Amino acid sequence: MSRGRRTSLEKLALGIYVAMFVLFIMGPIVLVVVVSFTSASFIAFPIEGYSLRWYHRIIEYRPFLDSLLVSMKLAAVSAVLGVLVGVPGALALARSRSRLASTLSTFLLAPISIPAVVLGFSLLYYLSALIQGISFLSLVIAHTVLAIPYITRTVLAVYRSMSPDLEEAAAVLGGNRWQVLRHVTLPQVKPGIFAGAVFAILTSLDNLPISFFFGTATTNTLPVVMLSYMQNQFDPSIAAISTVQMMISVLVLLLVNRYYGIAKLNAA
Repeated sequence: MSRGRRTSLEKLALGIYVAMFVLFIMGPIVLVVVVSFTSASFIAFPIEGYSLRWYHRIIEYRPFLDSLLVSMKLAAVSAVLGVLVGVPGALALARSRSRLASTLSTFLLAPISIPAVVLGFSLLYYLSALIQGISFLSLVIAHTVLAIPYITRTVLAVYRSMSPDLEEAAAVLGGNRWQVLRHVTLPQVKPGIFAGAVFAILTSLDNLPISFFFGTATTNTLPVVMLSYMQNQFDPSIAAISTVQMMISVLVLLLVNRYYGIAKLNAA
């Protein structure tokens, strides 16, 4: 077999593999979106007709909208708190060569390496002892605990790849610690902060085990409400609210790309 023919076959095999992988990932998402527009009262293929009735169901069933607002607020607050805690911690650990720093860096992965049910059960008992009962504050703390590892690890990776000569040059030129941090360090680690915050938001929006432990009538998140809804009835409104949730995530990314510049972050 000639080398050129072998290369063509390898490209063809790679193309087929990539196409099958994309189909495997995107197929269920496309099916959910299509099902959300069905006119039937059940999920079936082929779809008999198309309607917006299940999107009207989202408005009629108040817990869907209330829990969606709670999830969005919770994701934003936990991501901000995760940045405020995770970024200073990552900067402090990145330049240290002590065994303690290495141990702490590994320990920060604990919240995402421990099973979510175990973590949620432990946080429930711990926060219940510190805070009066289950509340939105407890839910924020629990989700912030999940957010910190993503933000810390991404900032650590970016900061360790950054040359320390930049900060040393800024200090030699007369910059104090705050000026060096603001004008040199933070702009360099901005991609890591952004990536970690995105991971934290997506994890919070999709989290069920921990949210389930801290949910109340006024603080239930969307995944918890969807699970409760499916226990009693299963209709295409679940597909409709899932599509809305997905579109919100896509819209946020588009707005960030438009006004903040994801391309600039990648080029940084």
